[in-house]
Amino acid sequence: MTIPAFPETKVALKGRKGLIVGIANDQSIAWGCAKAFRALGAELAVTYLNERAKKHVEPLAKELEASIFMPLDVNTEGQTEQVFERIGKEWGQLDFLLHSIAFSPKEALHGRVVDVERDGFLKTMDVSCWSFMRMAHLAEPLMKNGGTLFTMTYYGSQMVVKNYNVMGVAKAGLEAAVRYIAAELGPKGIRVHAISPGPLATRAASGIPEFDELMDKAQTTAPTRSLVSIDDVGAATAFLALDGAKLITGGVMYIDGGYHIID
Repeated sequence: MTIPAFPETKVALKGRKGLIVGIANDQSIAWGCAKAFRALGAELAVTYLNERAKKHVEPLAKELEASIFMPLDVNTEGQTEQVFERIGKEWGQLDFLLHSIAFSPKEALHGRVVDVERDGFLKTMDVSCWSFMRMAHLAEPLMKNGGTLFTMTYYGSQMVVKNYNVMGVAKAGLEAAVRYIAAELGPKGIRVHAISPGPLATRAASGIPEFDELMDKAQTTAPTRSLVSIDDVGAATAFLALDGAKLITGGVMYIDGGYHIID
């Protein structure tokens, strides 16, 4: 039996180019992933939400030696397209994309699903689900030699999690989109993954009521009896960008210490 040769770890992604969407600060899941991609030799493009966020993200982008640094608010007409246009002009290719953004208006997120107004629902789905679908569409022609698309989900997409509410509905839609896009783009060598971390103390999570209790429950219930870190998520996500993961696509990767298997 011939044992396959694996590339040197530190250069496993050398020559690969990736877009990171969703770094807000040094506690962001996207930051943990970006560090892991960079450690494996990838060249990165990094976006920031707006001018207020720029001061927090710019030092991190410099640490990553990001060659492209641009604003990206998916609610601003044309900004998403501008990012991909610049990548096309400067790089001519894209090997992976990390979509790590979600949003729900406070009145929609904090209320019952059955009471959500149409406008709140549409805003939630637009940012949390459709923006990934749009980015996948724009990334496809740039992934000339195949590639990998990543988005972030959560256990509340599959089970009812207290206070997760309409975001659980949006994440369920996002996971369905991952499956369909994986089927559609698979023949081109493009893989698609939904990454599902356990509870993490990020800025986005701060909007969920009683989140500390959720983290305590995860730590005491998960088989590993430990909480996940952004570095844990980054290491596992970066693995899926490697050639050794070329036949893994279309599913949800749980990085939660096994919490999702416990009733």
